[in-house]
Amino acid sequence: MAPVISTVRAGVLDVAYERYGDPAGRAVVLLHGFPYDTRCYDDVARILAKQGFDVVVPYLRGFGGTRFADAGTMRSGEQAALGHDLRELIAALDLDRPLVAGYDWGGRAACVVAAVWPESVSGLVSVSGYLVQDRAAAATTPAPPHLEKRYWYQYYLHSERGRAGLAAYRAEIAQTLWTDWSPTWRFGDSEFAATAPSFDNPDFVDVAVHSYRHRYGLVPGDAAYAETEQLLATQPRITVPTIVIDPTEDTVAALYGASDHSAHFTDLIDVRAVDAGHNPPQELPGQFADAVRTLAEN
Repeated sequence: MAPVISTVRAGVLDVAYERYGDPAGRAVVLLHGFPYDTRCYDDVARILAKQGFDVVVPYLRGFGGTRFADAGTMRSGEQAALGHDLRELIAALDLDRPLVAGYDWGGRAACVVAAVWPESVSGLVSVSGYLVQDRAAAATTPAPPHLEKRYWYQYYLHSERGRAGLAAYRAEIAQTLWTDWSPTWRFGDSEFAATAPSFDNPDFVDVAVHSYRHRYGLVPGDAAYAETEQLLATQPRITVPTIVIDPTEDTVAALYGASDHSAHFTDLIDVRAVDAGHNPPQELPGQFADAVRTLAEN
């Protein structure tokens, strides 16, 4: 059965989202990354719904049916924008301090809200740990070459040739990244085809390009988020109860270990190494759902 997609005005966006389970249950918001969409949470959402959770799975800005309410709004992909989007969605749906969980862009949105507005959430599941960007370091400090080569797609999008490439080959680039980042995940053509239409969003290219340029200080951000970006530049610690999922087969994100995570989280419930690549909820939905359930019981 196809999921029912609803839309709600949340800040500058009309957010498309799917909802599962008991509206009176413990709320959890599941947030996808780039270049994925809500399909990555199909199995996780169903598991949690059967356990009595109220599960909300939104499409991020630039994906699927989510649209900007005003044509004049800057198509920002900066981390503060993603955090504001999540905070506004929580308010728009009147969610009572939900658990938030995510990876990649979605994990960053969850980390931003947990760091800046901890009163808005009751717990965090973050794949790869602390995802708040240190933009000053990114702009000035090179990584060793064996790490830098992982980010070819980011550097590609720094150029206008890359922008044109993403516009022309949205699905092809996404499928390449899925394959490269999750080398042990044998996803089928039908799984990818279920997600690919989300990249046809008219804002997908602009938001993605801005995201990968802004994080290196190559373009300015949206002035509406300047204050939040200044706060994020201090790398604030996250105080809400947190479970970190560390995917051991992820070829793009670093594997930090418990000691590094402890430097960023004051209430670290657990660090769980999982045999997955960049997309743990779709690769190992049972283990991802178990992390959410454990956090809820904490």
